[in-house]
Amino acid sequence: MSRSLDSLLPALVGLAGLAAWEAAVRIADIPPYELPAPSAIALELVTDGDLLGRALLFTLATTALALAAAVLGAGALAIMFAQSRLLERSLFPYAIVLQVTPIVAVAPLIIIWVDNTLVALLICAWIVAFFPILSNTLIGLKSTDRNLVALFKIYGASRWQELRLLRLPSAMPFFLAGLRISGGLSLIGAVVAEFVAGAGGRESGLAYRILEAGYRLEMPRMFAALFLISAVGVAIYLSLAALSDRLLRHWHESATRDEE
Repeated sequence: MSRSLDSLLPALVGLAGLAAWEAAVRIADIPPYELPAPSAIALELVTDGDLLGRALLFTLATTALALAAAVLGAGALAIMFAQSRLLERSLFPYAIVLQVTPIVAVAPLIIIWVDNTLVALLICAWIVAFFPILSNTLIGLKSTDRNLVALFKIYGASRWQELRLLRLPSAMPFFLAGLRISGGLSLIGAVVAEFVAGAGGRESGLAYRILEAGYRLEMPRMFAALFLISAVGVAIYLSLAALSDRLLRHWHESATRDEE
């Protein structure tokens, strides 16, 4: 009952907000080029569904590929850092540089330097999504119970056995937490890069459609594209949260449910 209520309450609040928005636009007679009504946005989603759908698929592909690259690269690097303190001290500061450098500042350079638009967008999104996975996974690998590590050494386990059977499972909750963060960040990175590419005249995903609609004062289309980006972000988070719950529910306290 409580789980159904948890899902129902946000939906009711959202519907109430949309109803208030619709009423305010109609009562105040606000023109569509200033603030479109939800009904106009919904109509735009229907009439321009093909155009927005193709842009959505492009943005989704960029986000998914960037997130996959971040998982592989950051996960492998975190394992290497956990195995070598010298390597961590040598390279981790550069990972911090990637994290603190605003993607808005470097995206124009990447778009100029890389001829392939998709590759340039992937690099931008990867930069944003990379650090949370690296940082969280590294913390998880280094937070393994010292008593269990000592037990493995007593029984003569190799470093590979210790990593595979102890450190990686212990780091899994940390990795999944970083993955949930990076899922949304990869979408943000892809959209920001698309804005830069779109401003330069290169057609890409939903961000380009937002720029195009802004130039033409087609506010319903702009809001429709914004709605799709938000919906994709929510879907990514819920999917990764469900994956985390499925992987951890039977053994980790963060995912166990109360007996009430």
